[in-house]
Amino acid sequence: MSIGIDPAETFRQEARELLDALEQSLLDLEQTPDSHDLVDASFRALHTLKGSGSMFGFDEVADFVHEFETAFDKVRKGRSAISTGLVTVALAARDHIQKLIEQPGQHAPAGRPILEALRKIVDTDGAPAPEPAVAAVADASATAGKTWRIVFRLPDDALAFGTNPLLLLDELRELGPCRVTALTDRIPMLETMEPTLAYLGWEVILETDGGLEKIEDVFMFIRDGMELSIEPGAGTVAGGADVARTPDAVSEPVATTKESSSAAPAVRGAKVKAKDATAAASSADRGGSSMRVAAERLDELMDRVGELVIAQSRLTQIASASNDLNLKNVAEELERLASGLRDTTMGIRMVPIGSLFGRFRRLVHDLSHDLGKEIEFVTTGEETELDKTMIERLADPLVHLIRNSIDHGIESPDKRLAAGKGERGRVKLSATHSGAEVAISISDDGKGLDAQRIRAKAEEAGLIAPDAKIADAELYQMIFHPGFSTAGEITSVSGRGVGMDVVKRTIEGLRGSIDLSTRHGEGTTATLRLPLTLAIIEGMLVRVGNGRYSIPLSAVEECVELPPAADLGDQGRNFLNIRGSLVPFLRLRELFKTTTPPDPYQKVVIVAAGDARVGLVVDQIIGNSQTVIKSLSKLHADVETFSGATILGDGTVALILDVMNLVSFGQKLEGRLRSEHLRRAA
Repeated sequence: MSIGIDPAETFRQEARELLDALEQSLLDLEQTPDSHDLVDASFRALHTLKGSGSMFGFDEVADFVHEFETAFDKVRKGRSAISTGLVTVALAARDHIQKLIEQPGQHAPAGRPILEALRKIVDTDGAPAPEPAVAAVADASATAGKTWRIVFRLPDDALAFGTNPLLLLDELRELGPCRVTALTDRIPMLETMEPTLAYLGWEVILETDGGLEKIEDVFMFIRDGMELSIEPGAGTVAGGADVARTPDAVSEPVATTKESSSAAPAVRGAKVKAKDATAAASSADRGGSSMRVAAERLDELMDRVGELVIAQSRLTQIASASNDLNLKNVAEELERLASGLRDTTMGIRMVPIGSLFGRFRRLVHDLSHDLGKEIEFVTTGEETELDKTMIERLADPLVHLIRNSIDHGIESPDKRLAAGKGERGRVKLSATHSGAEVAISISDDGKGLDAQRIRAKAEEAGLIAPDAKIADAELYQMIFHPGFSTAGEITSVSGRGVGMDVVKRTIEGLRGSIDLSTRHGEGTTATLRLPLTLAIIEGMLVRVGNGRYSIPLSAVEECVELPPAADLGDQGRNFLNIRGSLVPFLRLRELFKTTTPPDPYQKVVIVAAGDARVGLVVDQIIGNSQTVIKSLSKLHADVETFSGATILGDGTVALILDVMNLVSFGQKLEGRLRSEHLRRAA
C-alpha cells in the first residue's frame, strides 16, 4: 500500500522547525545582541521560509517574510541595533507567519501593522558608529576598487544533495562582469572517482557594486562544510575568458569559518589554511544521515513489537514444559532477538527532553513582559531522554507549573528588593535520570508557599477539619484539588484555581507523581517523577492468593522473606528493619481482600518511588518477564492500585501494580498509625 505525501504538509513540518529555530535565535539575541552568528541564523531561517513558501504556493507567507527579511537585513548589515523592542516585534512577526502557514487566506491583513512597527524600529534605531578597525578596513576596501577574487569548493556531498555549482556561478554573474576559472587539481584518477562527489573548485574574479554582503548571500545555504575565500581588489576581469586552471597556477584555496564570517571584512578576507578534516567531516555526515518518519508508524511498530513479545513469552512457556532441545534453542534465540528489537524500537522513540524545554523560553519571555517581572530562565539536563509520547503529554502540565512559579512564586521587583533579593527572579527547569525514572524539577527563588493560607483555604473548602493534624507535604498537595486557589486576585495568567488539578491528573495518568517542597522566602520546587516509557517494561511477576500481578522491575530494590514475628503486627501492618532502616510494608492479601490461605513462607518485595520505600508482602515470586503495558478501560479509571495490565504467556491477564501509588498509600497509612500510637501513649 502506497501512502501519498502532501507537499503542503511537508512544507508545514519543515516550516515549524524553521520557526522554532527562528524563535530560539531571537530569544538568544535579546540576551546577546552583539552576536553576528545569531543574526545570520535568523536571516537564514527567514530566507529559507521565503523560498520554500513560494515554492509550495504559500504566497502570503513568501510576501510577508520578504518584507520581514528586508527590514531585518538592516540589522544584519549593522545599520540597526538589536533591542528588546525589536525582538518583541520580531517574535510577533514569527507568530504571524505561523498563522499564515496553518490557516492560509485568513490572517494576511493582520501582518501590515507588524511590518510597520518593525520598519519603524529598524529605521529609528540607528547603528552604532563603526569601530576604528572596521572603519580602516572599509577605507582600505574602497581604495582597492570594486573587484573581488572568490575561491570556493563545495562540500563533498553537495552534488548528492542537489547543489548545482553552475547556478551559483550564474548568481555571481548577475552581480557584475566576472571571469570564472575551474580548479581541477583535486580530480582523482578515473578508477577511484565517485560520481556523486564534488571534485572541482572555482575561482571567480568579479567586478560589482554590490559589496561583500551580496557575494556572501550567494553562498548562504551551503556555508557549512565548504571552503570559501573572498578577497577584495585582486585580479581583473577584462581580457580573460572562462578557463580551466592547472594545479601549478592555483594557490591554496582558503576556508572561511563561521567565526570569521561574523568579524570585520579584513578578518573575513584573511587567508586561513583549509583543514584536511573537511572531507572526513562530510563523510561522517553522510554516514550519520537521518530521515523523517511519521510518528504513527513508530506507534504501529511498537504495537507490533509488543505483540511479538507476548508471542515470544508464550513460546518460552511452551518450550519450558517440553523436552525438545531444538524447541528450547529456538525459544532462547527468539527471546534474544525480541529483546534486542524491543530495546532498539524503544530507543527510536526516545527523544531528548531539550526539545520540550526549548518551547518554554518564549513563555517565560512573554510572561515576564506581561507581569513586569525580570525573569532568568535556566535549563539543565536537556540531553535527558524520554519516550516521545511522554514528552507530548508533558507540555501542558509544565506550562501550568511555570506560569504559577512566575505569577505566584516570583515577587515583583520592589518586593524582591525589600526582601534583600535581586530584582531579577530565577526559574530553573531541570531533568535527571533516576534509575528507570526521569525526575523533572521546576524551581523558583520566590516567596515560597504559605502553609497557613493554604490551610485556611482548605478548611474553608471543607477539605480538612479545623483541628486536624496534617503534615506540610500533605497540606501542599491541597493546591491540586479542583478549584483550589490562594490568589488574592484573578489575573489574565492565573487565579481561578483551574489547571493544577489537571496537572496532577495528567501526571498520574502517565504513571507518575508530583511532589512539592518549599522554604519560606526562598522559593518552591515541584518535582515530577515519571517512568521512561509507557510501552514495554521489565516486570517481576508475583502471586497473591490465586492472582498474578506484575511489579515494574525498575522500582524493585530487593526481596526478603517475611519474618514470622511480623505476623503479630498491629492490624497486619508493621515495619521491617532493612539494614538499620525501618521500612513499612503492606500485605497485598489484605489490600486485595484475598480469601485463600496464605503461603507458609511469604516474601516481601521492597519497592521505591523517589526517596520513599515500602514493602509489598506477596505469597510467591514467580520471576521476571518483559511486560507489554495495556491501558485499563475508562470504567477502571478510579482504580488507583493498578496502572495497567499485561497478557502473560499462557494468555491470562495480570494487573500491573502502581508502585508510586502504593508507596504513597503505605507512607500515609504508617504516618497515621504513628500519630495514633503517640496519641494513645500521651
